[in-house]
Amino acid sequence: MAPKPTLSTSLQPPPGPSAKLVLPSQDTSSNPNPTIFNDAMIIRKSVFIDEQHCTADSEIDSDDARSWHWVLYDNSTTTSTPVGVIRLVPPPQAPHAHLTQPLATSAQGAPEYDWMHEPCIKLTRVAIVPSFRGLGLGRRLVETALGWAAVHASEIDEAAAQIGARGESPVTPIPWRGLVLVHAQVDVEGMYAGLGFETDQSLGRWDEEGIEHVGI
Repeated sequence: MAPKPTLSTSLQPPPGPSAKLVLPSQDTSSNPNPTIFNDAMIIRKSVFIDEQHCTADSEIDSDDARSWHWVLYDNSTTTSTPVGVIRLVPPPQAPHAHLTQPLATSAQGAPEYDWMHEPCIKLTRVAIVPSFRGLGLGRRLVETALGWAAVHASEIDEAAAQIGARGESPVTPIPWRGLVLVHAQVDVEGMYAGLGFETDQSLGRWDEEGIEHVGI
């Protein structure tokens, strides 16, 4: 039986709006990404682009600069190797119709963010490299992010307020009270159910990059 890996988790705070975030390449000598974020992108590129064939152009989005990122490392050898990642996006979130009716919302000039409903954090970009799957590491990352959020509500509120200060918000942002949203691939819906999440049937099912998703 192979020995259990020695694992650790590192947190990358929001890189900020001035950060120049790029997909990592083989040559990292001129890569402007923060180190932990770059490790996160190495995993995301491997899983979402190379393995699942999602488009490279959409992998880094407007949420990356304002989000918290956790990377799980395997320390079993002399070099720490990134093996898992999760991203926590603070409020506000885009209206759900941006996903289910993208052409209609674009034509109607729909707002970028939803300020009308209770604010929620969103867990996204959860990925584990193939050789480390089946060890419960996705669950570990979700629990890590939720545990952090539970004691850092003020930082989450401040992140939302920064968006509102740019004139995005018609009202004073409502404080975050613990609501969590996940747009999950249907293949991992069961993992979230095991963590106590419930699928929100009202959000329906939709396609992202050719992969069916549900709202949890």
